[in-house]
Amino acid sequence: MSHSYYNKQWQEAQAALVDLIQQENPPEPPKPERDRLAAFQLLATMYIKYIQIFRKLEQSYDQLVHPQKRRVVRHCLDGVMGRIVELKHEMMNLEFSEYHYFDDVLSDLKLTPNDVEIPIPKYFINERLKNLKEREKLLGQVLARIGPPDQDRDKEEMRMPWEQAIRIIQIHERARQGRLRAKFMREIRQQENREKQAQSQGAPTLDPDVAATRIQKVWKGFAQRRRTKKEREDEMIFIGMAPPPLPTNVKNLPQTFAFKTEEQRRKTQDVHEHEFQQALVHIRENLIQNEGPDMKENMMDQIRQWFIECRDATGKFPDYPDADDGGSAMIFKEKDPIELQKEMAEKEEGGGGKGKKGKKGKKGKKGKKGKKGKKGKKGKKGKKGKKGDDEDEEEGWKMAPSSFVPAVNEASETYKTVWATRDECDNFVQKHDSELIKEEKRKEVETEIRVQVDELMRTELANLKAAVDRDKKGKKGKKSGKKKKKKGKKSGKKGKKGKKGKKKEKDLTPDRTMDDLYEELVTQGIIVRCPSVKLSDYEGEYSYLGTTLRQANIEPMPSLSDVRRLLTEFGILPLGSIAVHQNAPLTKSIMLAGPRGTGKKMLVHALCTELGANLFDLSPANLVGKYPGKDGLKMLMHLIFKVGKALQPSVFFIGDCEKMFKKKIPKTDPTDPKRLKKELPKALKSIKAEDRLLLVGTTRCPFEADMKPLMSCYQRVILIPRPDYASRHLLWRKLILKFGGQLSNSLDVSSLSKVTDGFSPGHMVTAIQQVLTERRIQQLAKRPLQAIEFLAPLARQDPIYKEEEEAFKSWYSKTPMGKKRAKAAQADEEDASGGKDKKGKKGGKKGKKGGKKGKKGKKKK
Repeated sequence: MSHSYYNKQWQEAQAALVDLIQQENPPEPPKPERDRLAAFQLLATMYIKYIQIFRKLEQSYDQLVHPQKRRVVRHCLDGVMGRIVELKHEMMNLEFSEYHYFDDVLSDLKLTPNDVEIPIPKYFINERLKNLKEREKLLGQVLARIGPPDQDRDKEEMRMPWEQAIRIIQIHERARQGRLRAKFMREIRQQENREKQAQSQGAPTLDPDVAATRIQKVWKGFAQRRRTKKEREDEMIFIGMAPPPLPTNVKNLPQTFAFKTEEQRRKTQDVHEHEFQQALVHIRENLIQNEGPDMKENMMDQIRQWFIECRDATGKFPDYPDADDGGSAMIFKEKDPIELQKEMAEKEEGGGGKGKKGKKGKKGKKGKKGKKGKKGKKGKKGKKGKKGDDEDEEEGWKMAPSSFVPAVNEASETYKTVWATRDECDNFVQKHDSELIKEEKRKEVETEIRVQVDELMRTELANLKAAVDRDKKGKKGKKSGKKKKKKGKKSGKKGKKGKKGKKKEKDLTPDRTMDDLYEELVTQGIIVRCPSVKLSDYEGEYSYLGTTLRQANIEPMPSLSDVRRLLTEFGILPLGSIAVHQNAPLTKSIMLAGPRGTGKKMLVHALCTELGANLFDLSPANLVGKYPGKDGLKMLMHLIFKVGKALQPSVFFIGDCEKMFKKKIPKTDPTDPKRLKKELPKALKSIKAEDRLLLVGTTRCPFEADMKPLMSCYQRVILIPRPDYASRHLLWRKLILKFGGQLSNSLDVSSLSKVTDGFSPGHMVTAIQQVLTERRIQQLAKRPLQAIEFLAPLARQDPIYKEEEEAFKSWYSKTPMGKKRAKAAQADEEDASGGKDKKGKKGGKKGKKGGKKGKKGKKKK
């Protein structure tokens, strides 16, 4: 793609943002929405539109090579990303569910599920590529030095007795000799048969023309059958009934050229960024040398003129503004010298203004109490009928204020004022714009020079005052000296407080480097190497009937596509961007709950791969014998959080997390799963918005744990179901191709998907690996795959029965989110069955209570 294409993508995204920003910031505040369905439709529409904008911005930021444009796009991209996460939490608070279905909204907007798939920004990895390679190199060196775990013990277990080994060798040797002897005898018999046939037939008697005709007939029939078969396959491919053939030469594909172009553009980005950084330094130095002296003289002349004007107006020289207040920058505001003198006099008096403000604050509080009382009286009137209902209508849903809309608005304004109308005909290579750098650096240079000028002019003003009033010079000097000493004492006290604060957080490893601590955790097997798995490898189809089922009061099970989306919204987007993590609703922990084989561990690996995050394995089985005792546990928690914060983003993984909160642990269990039960929740509370740390637990039987402590540890629950028919159909096709198989007309994928209801993706992978051996792959050209071949390996595995899925459903309904959803559904049913009258009565009672509160507020006055 060209520069103009990505500029056009950016332009389209900004045009769509203008409409959304107007919707986010209406001229008049919208009225509360009482219809929960209408509120969700509004949120879902905005959510989908933001995702479409996000897709365009992510593509533009990844491929734009102009360094200054990329900074504006990045600011907007982070804002849109954060707004998507905010809207997700808004929908959760509204619907009381982690899963949401948008099939009706997609139908109205004429979009497909692929159009709203959330992409993972490539800059999460690309901008940290150098650091990630260094960390991977260090990890590889440590693992190579320590070798595989329990290598010697495994070797001893694998050793075979000498007698058994000799016997196996003898058996194989006898078999080899037997095969060779049989081969020789078969060749001898074949040779004898050929000699006998040659003797019995004698010379050929067939006419040459007849023989030629016969050969032509056989060849033409074979050629026509082959041609017909090829035409039939082409027709099936054309109408979409058969997949297209795999390319023979991958290097000549258009996709390959596109990937090469993208990589080349990323290299160009690095070159342009390096030139931009050099230009920042070079232009700044030129401004200081060329324009700096003139700036300095003009500032000094203006300040001297201000001295004279103030002396003429007030009869004395003014006090110079403090550096904390902006220095001489305060002078050039649009104010008269007399007004400035009054402000300086008020500052010298001190405290008076603050006292008045304090009184006003108290009055304001009393006023609010009085208003509450009046509202209470209105509530009282609500008893009569419609007025109470109107008052209840004002208590509907309102959208919470956003932390990211200002950033999006700021980036949009920057685009309008700078880039929308900028002529770039001469900048075909898309390098930096020197004029924009000069505008920014000129302000920085002016600020630096102003600080120098302020120091000079303060001394000059002091000399002028000393010349006018020599008698007061000594007294003022003493007072100013005392004040300085007092300031020093205050700063000293603050310093002591700061030291006390640091002492509270004890550093158990003050003398050790981060590389040393990292190496220790790798050696102990706490930090583990994560297999490279993309989130896109977690295949799953979109749920097309979710909204329909929910409207029929049937809670649908989520699809695998919904699971992938949730992990992106809760884990990948916040952890990948610092701006999003600091301002979005904070998610500290996630629990992946689902039956065996549904890909829970694969999701953890995908999370770490997409972020380039460290993976800390805190599973009970992995911690056996490591850091024993209370002191060892303290050291472990200190190490993982210290290294995790230093090398963030970091993911703490706990497998079988339900064991930590079980009531009874079997005595035969040597893992001590309750070891982190107290320390881990305490440590999670200390995680702040700037710490990009995430706890991820996986469980296949969450119903065995105590609900309350489990939910206090894990903020979000991602329920992973067994795949539905659409997901199974997609999985069979993708997995067969992935493991070297071929899709043909003889393979009935639809029937195979129907028959394998209840089997998880893990079961499918096991069956495909057992069927598609190297020998079977070589036979595919002559003997295509059939669905019946996969049934025998699947029959040897236990499927996920409906009872197990129902157990997960009932457990999820007992979680805090499930209980809230059940209450909301019950309230909706009451509204539908005439619960409005009851609500009116309740509103009247609330009004009485409000009236009493209002009277109390008046009495307090």
